Amino acid sequence: MLNQPVISLKGVGKRLAERLARLDIHCVQDLLFHLPLRYQDRTQSTAIGALLAEQEAVIEADILLAEALPGRRKMWLYHVSDGSGTLRLRFFHQGRKMVSQLAVGTRVRCFGAVKALGASMEMVHPEYQCLDALGLPPREQRLTPIYPATEGLGQTRLRRLIEQVLVVLAPLSADNGMLPDVLADSALPAADWPPLLTALQCVHAPLPKDHEALSRWQHGAQQRLIFEEFLAHHLSMALVRRQRQAHAAPALCAATSRQHTFLQTLPFALTTAQHRVVKEIGHDLSQPYPMQRLLQGDVGCGKTVVAVLAALQAVEAGFQVAIMAPTELLAEQHYRLMQQGLESQGLVVGWLSGSLPQKQREPLLQELVEGRIHILVGTHALIQDSVCFKQLGLVIIDEQHRFGVHQRLLLNQKGTDTVPHQLVMTATPIPRSLYMTLYADLDCSVIDELPPGRSPITTVVLPDERRMTLVERVKMACNQGSQCYWVCPLIEESEKLQCEAAEKTHLFLSGALGGLAVGLLHGRMKNREKEHIMAQFKADRLSVLVATTVIEVGVDVPNASLMVIENAERLGLAQLHQLRGRVGRGQTESSCVLMYKSPLGKVARQRLEIIRGTQDGFKIAQEDLELRGPGAVLGTRQSGEINFRVANLLRDQALIPQVAPFAQGFSRQYPEREAVLVKRWLGPQLAVAQA
Repeated sequence: MLNQPVISLKGVGKRLAERLARLDIHCVQDLLFHLPLRYQDRTQSTAIGALLAEQEAVIEADILLAEALPGRRKMWLYHVSDGSGTLRLRFFHQGRKMVSQLAVGTRVRCFGAVKALGASMEMVHPEYQCLDALGLPPREQRLTPIYPATEGLGQTRLRRLIEQVLVVLAPLSADNGMLPDVLADSALPAADWPPLLTALQCVHAPLPKDHEALSRWQHGAQQRLIFEEFLAHHLSMALVRRQRQAHAAPALCAATSRQHTFLQTLPFALTTAQHRVVKEIGHDLSQPYPMQRLLQGDVGCGKTVVAVLAALQAVEAGFQVAIMAPTELLAEQHYRLMQQGLESQGLVVGWLSGSLPQKQREPLLQELVEGRIHILVGTHALIQDSVCFKQLGLVIIDEQHRFGVHQRLLLNQKGTDTVPHQLVMTATPIPRSLYMTLYADLDCSVIDELPPGRSPITTVVLPDERRMTLVERVKMACNQGSQCYWVCPLIEESEKLQCEAAEKTHLFLSGALGGLAVGLLHGRMKNREKEHIMAQFKADRLSVLVATTVIEVGVDVPNASLMVIENAERLGLAQLHQLRGRVGRGQTESSCVLMYKSPLGKVARQRLEIIRGTQDGFKIAQEDLELRGPGAVLGTRQSGEINFRVANLLRDQALIPQVAPFAQGFSRQYPEREAVLVKRWLGPQLAVAQA
């Protein structure tokens, strides 16, 4: 039964099945694992005189007065009383049946949220039941679950469908074949966690005594299901890992002559952390199966140098390298670095973006397929069908969280006889709980050390009203030889409006800074314009660079020691930290000014206080996770990102460290049960996870 399509259930037709599919409910088992978000207690009534504002409650009272209020939006008000006080019921829509039911003198039972309007209390559109010949219907005996819903599919219909399934399962034992408890023989992290069937029955139809524990997500039934979902996801990532390692990859032997030559050209020595990570990556590249490694580190820790050394190992072994970045500006920075650092070794570095003219694109693609280009740097354009390599050995993806799963997969498919190794990098540190869950298929390297000599950055929070004072400070600093970034972040979800704001600021500062050279950089400019402006800023021909957040990553100008961020209250912690990391790269003491518009909301104030108080990117990432949640920390929702049914990465992170060791023992002892568990929880998402 559980594997049958939902259309096999009583009352489910084609249209309802389509609506259920929008909730990822396709078979009967999916319905059973569509779990409540929260609960309402309708088992006890509350005296009207004891009601509190914003409380959800059941009341039983008599209708004293019914009135229709005239106006453009007609409303009906019912005044009810239970002897302890009076309450108004407000309805905006009322049919004939409702009018006849809600007559003066009728006793009603209502459930809804209580609103306070001055000295009065009211419920807007409460659910109601009326007294009939048999009296009021019996009250609910169990808590009422509230499920994730969709348009055209409300709570009542979902509850009835799930009740259908529970009725069938109720007589069955916990070890039944219809719903096997694959963890039944395992030593679960908590001894009081119930069997699977009991846990499901509890969360779908809980007793009132469990309301407090369920509200805190600490009930044993919830914890059991949350752990099982984390486990299923972890096992799916392990499956992905095994599948990838089953493919052949070129064994890129760690000959180091090109790496040694490159290191000799650097004006600094690698840190201990960089040496450790280079060794880890070098070992992976020498294996005959594909490397899948995540490289993370704080702003300015030297990830790009590590990526160059990995690329040189691939090139020295006779293979090509693809480097993909999310923006043209960042890709351009990588291209220039590669070109300047490697051309002395006779290596050819190519550049490809969507804006590259056809006349330049065609010969470049020809050279690429002939193997005359050793390293190709670019944007999303690298995944186009027309881009073919002669022998691709390594794919490097920067700021990986800005790419979807399928985009990363497309680059992997650019290999010929073998699958290329893949190194994904991020300058936005990922909290441990997120990494252990969402990136469990990747090995992880962390550069946890900054190069010596980096100057500390003083962070100041300033209201917008002090703008002119700040302008004078910028003017003074630039006259003393410093350079300044002035960032105008997103005002609305519109690149056009963002660029217009930057243009206005550029015009204002050009006049206010008394003859200092002020440049402008935004995403709607042509590539040549961007390159020209950045070259001028690097060469110290511009004192101030007004820019949008296109400079968030990849821009390195050691002489820039002052960063101004307008509307800082609109940005997340990770983005503020990235922007701040554009300064402090030289020997000069650096400052970052976070300018905000009053009044500040509670969360915005917390963000600004956190960013002012620390420069530790990993601490900032954890704080960002707690303030905004996993989706915001990871950036835009990725194509193929797993949606959890009951688990929450932030709320339930205490369970995550127990998953990996449990999974290892479980896989060794019950390998045949893995697929059952993964399919049960991931269902249609499984194919994407395996990609």
